[in-house]
Amino acid sequence: MCLVALAFNAHADMPLLVAANRDEFHARPTLAADWWSDQPDILAGRDLQAGGTWLGVNRNGRFATITNFREAISRSSNLRSRGHLVNEFLHSDLSPTQYLRTINGENYAGFNLLVTDGKKLAYLSNRGATLQELPAGIYGLSNATLDTPWEKVERSKTRLESLLRNGQINETHLLRLLSDRQKGPATEVKGERLPFAVAHAITAPFIVTPEYGTRSSTVVRAHHSGQWHFKERRFDASGRNAGDSQFSFRVSENGQ
Repeated sequence: MCLVALAFNAHADMPLLVAANRDEFHARPTLAADWWSDQPDILAGRDLQAGGTWLGVNRNGRFATITNFREAISRSSNLRSRGHLVNEFLHSDLSPTQYLRTINGENYAGFNLLVTDGKKLAYLSNRGATLQELPAGIYGLSNATLDTPWEKVERSKTRLESLLRNGQINETHLLRLLSDRQKGPATEVKGERLPFAVAHAITAPFIVTPEYGTRSSTVVRAHHSGQWHFKERRFDASGRNAGDSQFSFRVSENGQ
């Protein structure tokens, strides 16, 4: 399970605001967020098992993030890694909708992909949701289609809206939003393959279990001035802070 709360053109000063949790098996090897040596304009964490990423930005003002689609059916190991859809968009010069139209969803296990070039925001899932260009607003995404009303999604959207309304858009408040360990109702538990306690644990925005949980929280703030701020906070298997990485950069008016 993962979580993304995103505000697009919903704040007078910040056209893009993202608060996201990456949930993954603790044993899966990962690099902390940094500028990539082989693609130096990309800032992201890196999945060392498959080589892609779950969330990243480009110095030119592009942003993308992906979540897996929760489904019980095992998919072929011959499918491409979904994480490459993020860095391939960041490296592309196509518009969001143009890029999403190039994707053959049959080549991937279930995914939800959000991409923006700073002008347009678009969404694609290969599980029951067609390509959408999204208007200004606040969006929530986990491991079902965009804005599926799971409690963790609804609660996170409501809290982000409250922070925007009260002018509390800073890293402290956004990381606090992401640190919410309150579980969803038992009716949301889908335990076909999992013990109830584990299935219930993953209904929380911040997940803590011995083998699987929230590995990192990321906050991205983009200002109309062209200034971007990116912060990643990582966690160990017990949910304790295991380190922060923080970056700031400026996008010029022509996106270079």
